[in-house]
Amino acid sequence: MTSQKAAPAPPDRHSPAKRRKAQDGRRALLLLSPGVLWMTLFMLLPLCMVVYVSFWTQTTFAVEPTLTTDSWRQFLGSPTYLTAIGTTLRIWAIVLIATLIIGYPVALFIGLFVRNQTVQTALLVACIIPFWTSFLIRVIAWRPMLGTEGAINLILQKLGLIDAPLTFLLFSEFSVLVGMTQIYCVFMVGPITFMIARIDGSIIEAAQDLGASFGTIFRRIVLPLSLPGVVVGSIFVSVMVLGEFATAASLSGRKVNLLGNIIVSQVGSLKWAFAAVAGVVLTIIIAAVITLALRVVNLRKEM
Repeated sequence: MTSQKAAPAPPDRHSPAKRRKAQDGRRALLLLSPGVLWMTLFMLLPLCMVVYVSFWTQTTFAVEPTLTTDSWRQFLGSPTYLTAIGTTLRIWAIVLIATLIIGYPVALFIGLFVRNQTVQTALLVACIIPFWTSFLIRVIAWRPMLGTEGAINLILQKLGLIDAPLTFLLFSEFSVLVGMTQIYCVFMVGPITFMIARIDGSIIEAAQDLGASFGTIFRRIVLPLSLPGVVVGSIFVSVMVLGEFATAASLSGRKVNLLGNIIVSQVGSLKWAFAAVAGVVLTIIIAAVITLALRVVNLRKEM
């Protein structure tokens, strides 16, 4: 009589490990649900609605839910709107570079040369003191500084550096650049300072013991390790500058027309379809800029 081997018992689907895994999955889904619901209701659906409205038929003072591409053709075929896109990109690039040139040395000093955390915190708080006042007050405060009878012109004339007031300082693209750089520079300083402060001091000390100069230490250690902060700061500055309209309207005297100003003016004229087209174009530009920035550094890996 031959003996037969018993077939292996099927895996227990109700084992403690599988039950624990299923519970973890349900718990993760439960924790993610509020955020997913919030993003769907207040970001995804509004974006879809803006894209949908951009294809509506625009009349003089109203829109009709009849799909057409007339608004897109008018927007992309208008020199005014295309110039606004170019102006927006130019101001964004200049402000981004200016905030990086000004903000990086400040962040380098706070994060690398100031090792006392209390002093670091005090210096960072000093950087954000202007944000304790209203945004409009900070913008309008540049008018008495940059005007023909403002503080800068008066100082330059007192020093004998100029004979007549400089008229390009206010109500020009220059004043918009100055205002935006001052307002958004702190958003570049914060992330870079955070990343530089995380650098282990023993690494820099080892490099110094090996005879590395400050330039070599900065190029091979500090700069690579601070790149995630540069990318995060660039994203912060880019998102806010590309969507700006108040600074340009206040400091340029309506001479600088950004995409944000077009959206505001079109909404005020009840031209919802044109405003939606400008909003979609602006969203595409911001998404492209963020995607490009995230390709420079893998933030998930670096941070």
